[in-house]
Amino acid sequence: MNLHNYTRILVTGGAGFIPSALAEKLSQNPDNFVIVVDNLQTGSLAKIPESRFGNLQFIKCDVNEFRDISSIFYAYSFDYVFHYAATVGVKRTLDNPVKVLNDISGIKYILSLSKNTGVKRVYFSSSSEVYGEPVEFPQNEDTTPLNSRLPYAIVKNVGEAYLKSYQKEFQLEYTIFRFFNTFGPKQSKDFVISRFLSAALNQTELTIYGDGSQTRTFCFIDDNIAATVNAFYQNLFVNDVVNIGGDIETTILDLAKMIIKLTNSKSKIVHLPPLEEGDMTRRRPDISKMKQLIQRDMIGLEEGLGRIILDTKYIL
Repeated sequence: MNLHNYTRILVTGGAGFIPSALAEKLSQNPDNFVIVVDNLQTGSLAKIPESRFGNLQFIKCDVNEFRDISSIFYAYSFDYVFHYAATVGVKRTLDNPVKVLNDISGIKYILSLSKNTGVKRVYFSSSSEVYGEPVEFPQNEDTTPLNSRLPYAIVKNVGEAYLKSYQKEFQLEYTIFRFFNTFGPKQSKDFVISRFLSAALNQTELTIYGDGSQTRTFCFIDDNIAATVNAFYQNLFVNDVVNIGGDIETTILDLAKMIIKLTNSKSKIVHLPPLEEGDMTRRRPDISKMKQLIQRDMIGLEEGLGRIILDTKYIL
């Protein structure tokens, strides 16, 4: 197989929820050849998609180890990189702050290798956490406060700064996606919707930190992937930042009640003490850029939940 006949794309963290869906979508184009890397510490081989065209390959690799990731860059000479590998999940990132900070090494290695091997553009999965405790609504890409204190948020802020600096000094193009809560099949139980669904379907308690008045917006995985892939194919928002999320706020308590109703569950809601840190009171992004990318109606929370419930093997 002559890989120079393909657009060669690297997806890091590709055994995780969002990047595995991204890799699957990219591999559906027979002109692409997709290399998926993951160290499998939190990712799962079961999430790595089958490739209809034989144009997707998985390599176990830790992007935070230069020897690991550099050999892959030099072997494949990528055209584009989607750097999604990261330590994620509120509890995991709070419990493992040093591991979170180690992800800065991976960001540096990815950008340095991209610069030195002719990568055209790097796509980076940032996070709503860069907004910290919000100071305005909706949260807009151009008015980012640097009031985030948690290691995860700091790493994403540092990553964004690296991308902008490499573009300014070395002309390496980038697009930054700031992900807000995304949900769908294959999501691990570290996240609120999959945790609530699993509890409701198993008739166990749904636990909420605090009174449940904290709000989130939710984006179904298909909308996330549609926006990011369209940005890629249409060369939109180059050297720019795009919020990727929903724009309808839902309280965590209302989310729990909705899931109990949709699953016909007899589960009870139990309130735990509030988290000491990391549980922001509100989240609502300005998604005008994302809507330009999707150009269709977005999938609502209830519809998305219904799609997952139909495929319960992912959440039981």
